[in-house]
Amino acid sequence: MQFYFIRHAQSLNNALWIETESNRGRSEDPELSPAGYEQARHLARFLSQSPPPRSLPVPDWNPQNVCGFEITHLYCSLMVRAVATGTIVSRALGLPLVAWEDLHEAGGITHLDEESDEWVGLPGKNRAYFEGHYPDLVLPEWLGDEGWWNRPYEEREQRPVRARRFLNDLLHRHGDSDDRVAVISHGAFFGYLMSAILDLPSAPPPWFGLSNTGITRIDFSEERLMISYVNNTTHLPRDLVT
Repeated sequence: MQFYFIRHAQSLNNALWIETESNRGRSEDPELSPAGYEQARHLARFLSQSPPPRSLPVPDWNPQNVCGFEITHLYCSLMVRAVATGTIVSRALGLPLVAWEDLHEAGGITHLDEESDEWVGLPGKNRAYFEGHYPDLVLPEWLGDEGWWNRPYEEREQRPVRARRFLNDLLHRHGDSDDRVAVISHGAFFGYLMSAILDLPSAPPPWFGLSNTGITRIDFSEERLMISYVNNTTHLPRDLVT
């Protein structure tokens, strides 16, 4: 399996942080910023384009994807910024976009109560919202009229457990295959997932600097685990790297 972890495009919260370096005014589930939509379109073109002719030979395993990606499966979290990014990519690739709950960002759908300075869990979007705004998204059967989150803030000790569960499910679905699996997920979750993949300490997890729409490729095979690259942003113009 070739596994591609892709951080979502810039959200309104990401843009707010660049301007203010503050959580004040954040949305619990932000849309993409105008720059984020541009990033997502560049990402989609990059993942779907046919490669130009080459004068040099390329190994069959094509470690830098110079011969294209040929992605076979596409997943995203149920957070709006990931769904919006994934929708643009799925249309370019002609692949269904499938929601995977465990890909959500650390903490979940939460809002910082400025009086208590505590994170409070909120419902998240429900089936009607996604069907109205993102009708192509393949939703889990259990999602109904209530929001998909509907629970308290995800504590730190819960996050490595979720990352391990996602990794086990991923390997169960695709590990013994030639599938090329891309997920649209989140920066902090990536640290917990890499801790699970590399069997690193998860308290605290390592922090990987991921740009919006940055691509990481990890190959799983019986012989070895190979990390081809982390945070590839060659698809973006320099003024769109955030």
